[in-house]
Amino acid sequence: MTSRSTGRVRIGTSGWRYAGWRGDFYPRGLVQRRELEYIGANFPTVELNGSFYSLQRPASYRRWREAVPDGFVFAVKGSRYITHMLRLRDTEAALANFFASGVLALGSSLGPVLWQLPERQTFEPEVLDAFLGMLPRSTGAALELARRHDERLEGRAWLQIDDDRPIRYALEPRAESFRESDELLRRHGVAMVAADTAGRFPRFDEVTADFAYVRLHGAEELYSSGYSDAELDEWAGRIRRLARGDDDEVPRDVYAYFDNDARGHAPHDALALAAKTDQFG
Repeated sequence: MTSRSTGRVRIGTSGWRYAGWRGDFYPRGLVQRRELEYIGANFPTVELNGSFYSLQRPASYRRWREAVPDGFVFAVKGSRYITHMLRLRDTEAALANFFASGVLALGSSLGPVLWQLPERQTFEPEVLDAFLGMLPRSTGAALELARRHDERLEGRAWLQIDDDRPIRYALEPRAESFRESDELLRRHGVAMVAADTAGRFPRFDEVTADFAYVRLHGAEELYSSGYSDAELDEWAGRIRRLARGDDDEVPRDVYAYFDNDARGHAPHDALALAAKTDQFG
């Protein structure tokens, strides 16, 4: 019997610029501009969440890319203007601006793009289908879309790519009605995020794409509480099963990010989980 290959597991944190990490996870005296470099020395990935709050600039994306080693991957959180204000409707111009803002400057470091929905956003099949159908599936297609940016990006757009490579997408809904969205997500090849939210929002464990995306917001208190050894063992077991393809014989790459940063647990929990899954790294 031949052995089956496993997917690549990447475990990191959601963001990296937190005052509470200084002198704790970050060595005392490490200058702030070198914090991402330190992340890159300790993790293979990080979730870039500034892009959720506002359009970043190409110079920032280029600086972030240069701070990390080859092979490092940025997951990029999609704009809340698209998810929380437009509510996934009439998004063509906003998507063009998002991709023109510098996302493509990450080049080979660009990982999945995450779309986190607000709790009030319920599952509307036609709306979600139209939005997912509009997402560019490669950096080449994203470049074509970015060229249609509006006047807000005049003079500050990034309109070039290193090469044409696929773009992966993940969706993190927070409404129970999205349990009905599995078939639609599978049709578009979009991963349903498995999010641990200390029971605040529904947890979706359905696998809907050829990769998996996990967000760990806190086991008992949202964004704050750490994870016990037993809880990390449980998540490590799930990640191993996904990477090996135990459930459906489809090995998957797995991206997992800790967002329990309020008390500084995130980087320590990420290191501990990575140690439990290092045979898949």
